Amino acid sequence: EDEGFVDMAYRVIADHIRTLSFAIADGAVPSNEGRGYVLRRVLRRAVRYGRQNLGAELGFFSKLVPKLVSIMGVVFPELVEKQEYVTAIIMDEEESFSRTLDNGLQKFKELAQNVGEDKVFKGTDAHFLYTTMGFPIDLTELMAEEMGLTVDKDGFEAKMKEEQELSAAAHLAKMAGGSGKDMRMVAEQTAHLVSIGVPATDDSEKYVWDKPFEGCTVKALFLGRGETEDKIGFVNQVSQESSTIGVILDKTSFYAEAGGQIYDIGSIKSSNCTIKVTNVQVYGSFVLHIGEVSEGTLSVGDSITCVVDYDRRRPIASNHTMTHVLNYALREVLVKRPEREGKKTNFDVDQKGSLVDEFKSRFDFSWNSQLTPTQIADVEAICRERIAREVPVDAYVAPLADAEKISSLRAVFGEKYPDPVRVVAVTPSPITEILSNPQDAMWSEYSVEFCGGTHLSNTKEAEAFCLLSEEGIAKGVRRIVFVTKEDAKKAMAAAEEFNAKLQAADELKGFELESKTKLL
Repeated sequence: EDEGFVDMAYRVIADHIRTLSFAIADGAVPSNEGRGYVLRRVLRRAVRYGRQNLGAELGFFSKLVPKLVSIMGVVFPELVEKQEYVTAIIMDEEESFSRTLDNGLQKFKELAQNVGEDKVFKGTDAHFLYTTMGFPIDLTELMAEEMGLTVDKDGFEAKMKEEQELSAAAHLAKMAGGSGKDMRMVAEQTAHLVSIGVPATDDSEKYVWDKPFEGCTVKALFLGRGETEDKIGFVNQVSQESSTIGVILDKTSFYAEAGGQIYDIGSIKSSNCTIKVTNVQVYGSFVLHIGEVSEGTLSVGDSITCVVDYDRRRPIASNHTMTHVLNYALREVLVKRPEREGKKTNFDVDQKGSLVDEFKSRFDFSWNSQLTPTQIADVEAICRERIAREVPVDAYVAPLADAEKISSLRAVFGEKYPDPVRVVAVTPSPITEILSNPQDAMWSEYSVEFCGGTHLSNTKEAEAFCLLSEEGIAKGVRRIVFVTKEDAKKAMAAAEEFNAKLQAADELKGFELESKTKLL
């Protein structure tokens, strides 16, 4: 008999340190979703066994990496190359979980003592441990089993579903503009459009600026899922009484939300109707313009004009273009410069996500530690320098195989790109010249990415650049938020004003200094 599950603990820890080390060396990191969440669960299971069943001290798990490397490194040299990185990731994750582990174990014991004669651990309690203490459900099930209990998995799933439904409801409310409608088009709606011969929306005009797009034809009108007798949601005519509606056109100049960039807004106008467009989404090959009828009626077959709010799009384009420049600057400061100085880095800067709107840009990237003040200043300096140099921004659609040969190309890991693919380059040379000599080291000095978003024509249009924050959001993933144009100018002015106050306070002493510090 394995008293205290000691033998089990040793075997689990040995297996899990191997699993995690190989996976992290291969590029995965613990996180809250996908394969990253699997790794997080594996690590937390091992740490719990070590702390609870073996009485191991905080940090024991990451200390096993060097021993694993000494045993397996000859056969798997990538473990040797990335030992420091693997150790750092496991250490950070272990320390993060350990901060709540002891309290979580105590809370589990308290909740387990309240279990009735049915020996069932409540699903709501399991959900509390998951959301508050970071205990994955399988970890709670394991601890319950060790005490002769079972977990109400159905109750846990019901609580999880309730939270997901609340989140989905909030998203639907945003999409429906407060009408309460479900404006998502799923397979049922897109299949219906195909069956009645509605063509895919041609949105190539979204890259044209500052002019109404005339001669578009209404191909379908959508009231929302479940809003018609057949529940599919399409009608032949809409009016002000229709509340929130969706319009599908044969062609459009509106940008639908995609690739981390927010949608365009504006209006759709016919000879006797105006629709205020407040959201644009793409479903399958159809672009859905969501909004409300301001006046008149609109029917399938009507000819309309798309009027995009280009004043709103300008700061979006500015933030998007400078996101590309930021991506380049981060790799230059964190990877390329140290390499030129002979310093080896075991970590690369890869984009992990982004959100670009008219107010800011939020950029997530892989890196294993907090950026130093000097690194942040250097990144910001490069971005500002590119604006001052007035670098042209070019876009070109090229065969995927040709575009992938560009030596300086930055692409999102795991992303599937179309063929042909749109290339966006912040460089003095046109993309056609880059494609003619894709391996030239010259291109490493500029940003070259695959992108379907709307951009500036020159970096000078961004006017200014200011980093607002840099923080960690997951193990090995950092987040930067920045602003451009007028927002950047305001942020820089505020920073200068605050710095002036600090310098003035530096001259004070005693009570005056204390009072001034409180005000700051």
